[in-house]
Amino acid sequence: MNVRRGSTTFLKVIIFLIGIAVFALCIFLLPEAARRDAIERPGDYSLYPLLVCAYGICITFSIALYQVFKLLTYIEKNNAFSELSLQCLKVIKKCAFTIIFFILLAIVYLRVHAQFTGDDAAGPISLSLMGILATSIIAAIVDVLQKPLKNFPDIKSKND
Repeated sequence: MNVRRGSTTFLKVIIFLIGIAVFALCIFLLPEAARRDAIERPGDYSLYPLLVCAYGICITFSIALYQVFKLLTYIEKNNAFSELSLQCLKVIKKCAFTIIFFILLAIVYLRVHAQFTGDDAAGPISLSLMGILATSIIAAIVDVLQKPLKNFPDIKSKND
């Protein structure tokens, strides 16, 4: 096994483990949080908009993980500079912007909810802003990776 295949296999395993963690979050942790909140505060549905945002982020993140997995498969097969790789990068970038959108929705909800309840939402909002920063860095990296692929001769000749 050569070095490239070993490193891509390692990255695939890491992505698979992250995917399992996201799946566990969606199946076990988020419903349990909703159940506990329903028991503690019956009739209060203030957690549900945040759950919608959390599920939206998890689903979008899972799609992006799948695209990264596909991209690593193309790299293993020496198809790194192909139209398929470019498509994967485009989907990953769209997923990053969708995640940013869901985080912004959660921030707006937290801010409005804090206005009405008098709670201090500075902590969750600052964590959300850090998530936006991390996601925008990933989107910028994907954009930088897309530029050489767009200019690669094989892809350019197919697009003409």
